[in-house]
Amino acid sequence: MCFSWWAGQYQVDFLVANRKLARSMSRFDCIDVQDVRDCFRRTWPDKERAMPPLIRRAVILAAGQGTRLRRADQDYPKPLYPLRGRPLIGWVMRALRQAGVERVHVVVGFAREETMPGIRAACPEGLRLDFVDNPEWKKSNGVSLFQARGHLDERFFLSMSDHLYSADLARRLALGATDEDSLYLAVDRKLKTIFDMDDATKVKTRGGRIADIGKQLADFDAVDTGLFVCPPAVFGFLQRAMANGDCSLSDGVRLMAREGRARVVDIGDLFWQDVDTPAMLGHAEEWLAAQPAVE
Repeated sequence: MCFSWWAGQYQVDFLVANRKLARSMSRFDCIDVQDVRDCFRRTWPDKERAMPPLIRRAVILAAGQGTRLRRADQDYPKPLYPLRGRPLIGWVMRALRQAGVERVHVVVGFAREETMPGIRAACPEGLRLDFVDNPEWKKSNGVSLFQARGHLDERFFLSMSDHLYSADLARRLALGATDEDSLYLAVDRKLKTIFDMDDATKVKTRGGRIADIGKQLADFDAVDTGLFVCPPAVFGFLQRAMANGDCSLSDGVRLMAREGRARVVDIGDLFWQDVDTPAMLGHAEEWLAAQPAVE
């Protein structure tokens, strides 16, 4: 069985020898994405990074004050906090661009006039950058995302500006996000490796779906990495969650979960790190130092 996979400028004639893969592909409505990915990697390891991007837009939330990391004597906002020669948000934009994102909407609020020039300077080549203003930046992060509602009519990555991750993690999430009507959250099930569990947003999963989410969960089996794939419908759920004019992102996710429209993708052995405190920053710096040289 053969099919053509367009990968950037490449047209690859993909010979499927894996029986399980051939069976799943013969039913076009239930392709096993992980089988496709694994078979593609084994057959053309140098082409995997050129696979066509599934998600071309992104929203990055960068409106908050970030007081736990930013010292009182520092004059730069948290998204511009330097990390091995690059602003924190620069690492985020770089990973998204390498994962195939073409346009990013950055939601700003606190110190926006000081933040925007630094974000522009850190934006990778080839990535279109737009800013979304959140005048209610003191409220929860669900309000920040809601401000972007008029800018997106297709699925998009949603990322925090202070979560460090690789392009491989974003690719894995995009490849696993197979239902266009559902929200997908990249989760880490390696609970013993979480650097600061008290600060982490916990997730209870059931059959690949989110059963509950929140920082105070006592019963959980995964941790929120801060990277999502969202359908445009997420804005309607956030609006429903804002009964008192405020809501967290987790509030909106819970509403989607009740309708079976919030799912998870396991990041496996891939690394990520929330950077909320100096200790977390140090952990992120150690990881970056261990990586191959980056541009």
